[in-house]
Amino acid sequence: MAQHRLKAAASYLMLILILPGLDAASSLHDSEEAFNRPIEKTLENFSKDFQCHHMLKHLYNGARITVQMPPKVESHWVSTSCEVRPGPEFITRSYRFYSNNTFKAYQFNYGDNHCTQPSYTLVIVGKLRLRQTSWIIRGATEADYHLHRVQIVCHSKMKAEEISLRLNRSCPGFLPGPKTWEPQLPYDLSSNESGCNCFRALNFAMHELQLLRVEKQHLHHNPEQVVQELFLGDIHTNWSQRMYSRPSSYQPPLQDAKNHAHGSMVCHMISRSNEYRPPVLPPKADLPVGLYGHWVSQRCEVRPEVLFLTRHFIFHDNNNTWEGHYFHFSDPVCKHPTFTIYAKGRYSHRIPSAKVMGGTEFVFKVNHMKVTPMDAATVSLLNVFSGNACGAEGSWHIGVEQDVTHTNGCVALGIGLPHTEYELFKMEQDAKGRYLLFNGQRPSDGSSPDRPEKRATSYQAPLVQCAASVDRLDESTENSNQSKNINNGSVRYHHSAGAAVLLFICMVRHVYC
Repeated sequence: MAQHRLKAAASYLMLILILPGLDAASSLHDSEEAFNRPIEKTLENFSKDFQCHHMLKHLYNGARITVQMPPKVESHWVSTSCEVRPGPEFITRSYRFYSNNTFKAYQFNYGDNHCTQPSYTLVIVGKLRLRQTSWIIRGATEADYHLHRVQIVCHSKMKAEEISLRLNRSCPGFLPGPKTWEPQLPYDLSSNESGCNCFRALNFAMHELQLLRVEKQHLHHNPEQVVQELFLGDIHTNWSQRMYSRPSSYQPPLQDAKNHAHGSMVCHMISRSNEYRPPVLPPKADLPVGLYGHWVSQRCEVRPEVLFLTRHFIFHDNNNTWEGHYFHFSDPVCKHPTFTIYAKGRYSHRIPSAKVMGGTEFVFKVNHMKVTPMDAATVSLLNVFSGNACGAEGSWHIGVEQDVTHTNGCVALGIGLPHTEYELFKMEQDAKGRYLLFNGQRPSDGSSPDRPEKRATSYQAPLVQCAASVDRLDESTENSNQSKNINNGSVRYHHSAGAAVLLFICMVRHVYC
């Protein structure tokens, strides 16, 4: 039966792609007001707190972001904070791209989650060649790179000895005899002259350069100030796949060192550092994770393959329940909605992570879910499925929310109920004193962390707290909203090939985030 449904969906996908008049590019120029109206209505129903509503609405209507295509990467780009990579690895980055297409990159690695204890630095020199616009991630550009030389400088005798042992195990004969490296001296991991490399010892690759995107953001409080950000490809969450897989999402962005956010001491420190003087970020204490209040996305977020979304989480710490609103879009600036998901359930008490320094582990359970299609392509796809696959058969309409709890989730979106996920969280404060909530990075293979061993060791883009208190949901209001057609049939939508591809991929992937 499942195979039959997938074939039907695949047939529908082909029809969407070949029917005349359904060109995805043309849909980008439709009335922005028409596309945003159902999202705004949804926000009115879900985001009862004014500040949360305002922050999400700003992402859809007010965020002044321009994208360079093809991207102009010639500049000096630096991290804005201590980054956590899968493993975990704690790192800051400083990348320079030159007009002759060469680059020099510093990767500063640390022994702690606040990047105060430098352990070793990689110096990577090579050449970058931009290729075509990505067909995997809309708005991204694909590239090829070639490494000319990779050097390592260890910052303590203990780390130098440890790296030497790893090299001898993974690359026998790379270090002659019993020799070990010394701290604060550069050593080649690879060079064109020697014709060999030993990247396996560190599981090192620069595949992040295979996917790029440059954004210019005009700050809301000062439109004259422009911050440029460079998004590079994500690091695979499976350690064994890191050296072989192409990126399908992004890492945290690097900022242009020449016009980074005003007053960013971290950016300034990193931009002035090198392999002999690695940046030591200001020490700070780990904040206890308090799951309470409302939290929303700060930007249009990207997930592996073709998922673009914003999130709104609500936590009730008095009874350990949670709600999540996931607004999905077909474009990288979150202007064209495809569907929304509302989920709720319970979560366990926090436990400090033994694997990820500064992290806190939770177990989340999902036992209730509603889906709202936001465009005609999504409606058509959902109506392909028969029986109890996803809500009432053939009943889907644009802007009309439907409870899919009684059908144990939605096959079309790859979600089954009840569902359990093993989560990782951390909390920080930004320069404005606002609380930020990080939860675990989704597995790169599109699956969900439904077993303890699949729990994340790195984080997604943070959510910002928009309200500290929570009003209990009025179930009668919620249920009455379910029967309303959000746009009352007054908005005319065009099919989107991009949305069809998005939903087809979602059939075999979990979309909880």
